[in-house]
Amino acid sequence: MNNDPLAPGLYIVATPIGNLGDLSARAIATLRGAGRILAEDKRVSAKLLAHAGATAPMTAYHDHSDEGLRDRILAELGTKAIALISDAGTPLISDPGYKLVRAARAAGHAVHTVPGPCAAVAALTLAGLPTDRFLFLGFLPAKAKARADKIAEVAAVRASLILYESGPRLGESLAALAKGLGTRDAAVVREISKLHEETVTGTLSELAARYADTPPRGEIVIVVGPPAERAEASDDDLDRALDEALARLSPSRAAAEVAAALGIPRKRAYARALERAAG
Repeated sequence: MNNDPLAPGLYIVATPIGNLGDLSARAIATLRGAGRILAEDKRVSAKLLAHAGATAPMTAYHDHSDEGLRDRILAELGTKAIALISDAGTPLISDPGYKLVRAARAAGHAVHTVPGPCAAVAALTLAGLPTDRFLFLGFLPAKAKARADKIAEVAAVRASLILYESGPRLGESLAALAKGLGTRDAAVVREISKLHEETVTGTLSELAARYADTPPRGEIVIVVGPPAERAEASDDDLDRALDEALARLSPSRAAAEVAAALGIPRKRAYARALERAAG
């Protein structure tokens, strides 16, 4: 395989999410030709780079890297090809890197992508849920209120939702999704491309019950189907729901809850909630 040096610039290289056989020939050539490799965790990436036969020096680059490191990387991009990889999958997808890409482009450096595996898209293909529109949410917040607020923000979005989650938090997150989104078809996909790859489907409530006391191992993706089509709520329906919610919640929280329950824009619910609260 060609090991010639690459032209200077930043190369965003997707790496396998489990099976090393998914590393593309172009990715291997890019890693071998790079003058430096930016890795989220050098210990994790060492095995991959050995498999690819890449010998360039590695530099740790992650969410906690300071601006000084980014400035030093930018200074090298004019004369050196630098490859950016994450622990697994496509860099920048729920991983650090977008600030570096933006800064490199602003400084006039070439930015290339070497596409490949992405757990979010791979899980969507396995879930058997609508794929014409989807929204990637990354990880839900750990705290209950922030998590509920995040779910309420997207409850009315007519698209499949894709989330990353860890095994210990899976049951709790599924229960929160079931409470905030209601009865929806969903899938829990884990260990994609690995020996124990598994896709479990059901409603959010069914999946929450399944994993409540038995957290699975491995890398996990949750895919949630879009809300069912429904007739648009009338003004009377909205007022009744808001009056009940306003007896318990602030106008903002009441609007979020009612918008999710009725499948209407939050802006409409909030404007009416302010009117009802003012009497």
